[in-house]
Amino acid sequence: MKENYLFKDIKNFPEQKKLKKIYYKIGEVSELTELPHHVIRFWEKEFPQLSPRKTSSGHRIYSQKDIQTIMLIKELLYENKFTIKGAKELIESNQIETILKGQIKGSSVKSPDFDTKYLLKRLKSLLSILQKTPPC
Repeated sequence: MKENYLFKDIKNFPEQKKLKKIYYKIGEVSELTELPHHVIRFWEKEFPQLSPRKTSSGHRIYSQKDIQTIMLIKELLYENKFTIKGAKELIESNQIETILKGQIKGSSVKSPDFDTKYLLKRLKSLLSILQKTPPC
């Protein structure tokens, strides 16, 4: 599986929150990512790229890759205001690296190719929904 959707390193973490262990419990991940436990568990169901291991006792343990994926999802949903469906599509697309490179470097401008194609697809989708909906 090609893992081009992950950050090369976690630049959004404050210095004291840099990853030092191989595996983290959900409470530690919650603290690192500043997300509630239930949000992380919900995202596990929604995003197949997020798949923590489970211990023999059933506790979730997250790798650094899992934490990077959570940070990516958080950035897409909270900072860039994507829907869950839109974030899934973006993560699964081959253009995620281009988008992230622009954001990591501090550029708010995304790839024009991506924006045009993505917006056209979303507009067509909205148009079809509007055409199916009866007027009030």
